[in-house]
Amino acid sequence: MTPLPDRFCPTDGTRVPAASLAWCCPACRGPLDLDFAPTPAPLKSLAGRVNSLWRYAECLPLATPSVSLGEGRTPLVELTDGISAKLDYLMPTLSFKDRGAVLLAELALRLGPSRVVADSSGNAGTSVAAYCARAGLPCTVYVPVGTSAKKLEQIDVHGARLRIVEGDREAAAVAAREAADEEGVFYASHVYNPYFLHGTKTYVHELWEDLGGRLPDVLVVPVGNGTLLLGAALAVAELHAAGLIDRRPALYAVQSAAVAPLAHAWAEGADDLVGTTPMAPTHAEGIAIPRPPRARQILRAVRDSGGRFLTATEDQLRHAQRDLASRGLFVEATGVACWAAVREGVLGTRTAVVPLCGAGLKSGVAGG
Repeated sequence: MTPLPDRFCPTDGTRVPAASLAWCCPACRGPLDLDFAPTPAPLKSLAGRVNSLWRYAECLPLATPSVSLGEGRTPLVELTDGISAKLDYLMPTLSFKDRGAVLLAELALRLGPSRVVADSSGNAGTSVAAYCARAGLPCTVYVPVGTSAKKLEQIDVHGARLRIVEGDREAAAVAAREAADEEGVFYASHVYNPYFLHGTKTYVHELWEDLGGRLPDVLVVPVGNGTLLLGAALAVAELHAAGLIDRRPALYAVQSAAVAPLAHAWAEGADDLVGTTPMAPTHAEGIAIPRPPRARQILRAVRDSGGRFLTATEDQLRHAQRDLASRGLFVEATGVACWAAVREGVLGTRTAVVPLCGAGLKSGVAGG
């Protein structure tokens, strides 16, 4: 079995051994990155490989998976001239979070904790619960009050213990982190654990393969905690360093206008969050994160790519959800944020791909 890479803190350089259950930097309590710089395989060598995200084995920090549910390789369909959608809601648990959760469960299985804990507004918790069930790992998921009943049902049916926390999304995260500090606990954090980002980056590796070894001008990505965007940035860097793409696409980050701390920081020209963003009601609950722990990394990734931030209003989210449904695609409100932000022509003539991240069945139609 290939040795696991060590982790390190991108802020102060503190290193964390591969076998440690530590979930954050012991010095600053910040998220960790992975000491791992793979070289992607050439396009022609991918033919005939397993039809899941594990076909990009050279780029993954874990090999020979035992808990896969066939995640990845989702369809790419055209929405309008120059803009296509990647249907990442067609995953085993109906959201893109399966890309990262499978790596977290695989890692936990190898580290052998007494139990796994996670926090979520719904989709990540569902995904972690499903893959822990597949791995035979005991799992507890912390969610805030008001989480969609359908998502709670999914988590419960996979056998995870549900802990409904009074308060908002941040309160659920705090409760999970307190549990994660207990001995023998593996924190399956889609924010703090870098393995999750190395799972989400396969979204871009798939695009590159499906587009015949190229990428669109713009990758439009929804951003709350930024796990898909940071994974996309990793994949773009890997492909470019290997000479497999000659230019890097711009990263356009989309937030709900109701809760947009990163878009606000961007507008201020800041390198980090500015002031305090209050939690507000929004149909895009999955990206309503007032204080994303990887804010500096997200802002830097967008800036370095030549991208920008966009926001989507509640009306835009509702209209975009119904518009996609009229095209045969029923996607939850969070998952339509990117289409809501760009469908009225802000991209001009540039080519782009938007991800449809979660199935509409998870939370129903925005606004009833």
